[in-house]
Amino acid sequence: MALSLFGGLELSIGGLTANRNALLLLYFAGGTVAFTPAVWMAFLLAGRRPGETRFAAIFLCLGVLTVAVTAGLYAVTYWIFFASWHGEFLTTLWLYQLALTLASALYQFAVIGLRNYLPLGPVLVAAASFWLVKSMR
Repeated sequence: MALSLFGGLELSIGGLTANRNALLLLYFAGGTVAFTPAVWMAFLLAGRRPGETRFAAIFLCLGVLTVAVTAGLYAVTYWIFFASWHGEFLTTLWLYQLALTLASALYQFAVIGLRNYLPLGPVLVAAASFWLVKSMR
């Protein structure tokens, strides 16, 4: 998915961002961490059913888990940045601040980060799904 982000950044802003390498690492880590659980979950859902069913299961699991893991990693880095301004650890105030910071990060990723998957993301997920269906025979 880092390739999709790279393509999106090049097309939209010419790649001019101060945090391009950090963003590429975040999207790469999200896709890498999500790959194995997505394949395992797709195999549980589709098993030995026909190829179309396996393709759909892999496509769905890869897409959803990649976005979820990347959003989760983004939320954690967002929280780490703002943690120094939060209250004392495990107090009621800290729990509220944690919940609101994570919710804000997930919302921000949904609004700003999801569009970075659109130039190449679905094509890459479809190609990976097709490759996995062929290798699962």
